[in-house]
Parts: sequence; structure tokens; C-alpha cells
Amino acid sequence: MKKLIRLLLTIALAVVVFTGFRWYRYVSNTDSPYDEIGITLNNFMPGPINSWGCAKLRSTFASSLPPYGCAAGDGTQWK
Repeated sequence: MKKLIRLLLTIALAVVVFTGFRWYRYVSNTDSPYDEIGITLNNFMPGPINSWGCAKLRSTFASSLPPYGCAAGDGTQWK
């Protein structure tokens, strides 16, 4: 039973690390703010983390339209 719990915890930790790394790569990229997986991950992040990610994207892509989840009101303004 201990081996099963250890295996499940290891898998859960690997998923969290991989997801966090993928999200951080998205918000710190300099290519495009419109990566579908990155947008989805950013939307699933808790409020303060999502806001930080949107601010980081805004600082890099200020002249672009904001991606879904970082748009305010009419969808053309950054949060």
C-alpha cells in the first residue's frame, strides 16, 4: 500500500512540476501571447498567479491584443 501511495504522489508531483514549467514558459516567452495551451494553463491558475502572468505577458506584448483571460471588458484592453 505504501508503494502505491508513493507512486501516486510521485506522479502528482511530476504533473504539477510539468504544468508549472509549461505555464512559466508561456508567460515568459517572446514569440506570441496566443499559444492555446499556455492560455488554458494561465486561465486555470489562481487569481494572483493569473494576474502576474497577464502582467508579464502585457509587458512583453503591450501592442498586441490580450489573449483570452487577460482581456478586460470589451476584449481589446489588458486587465
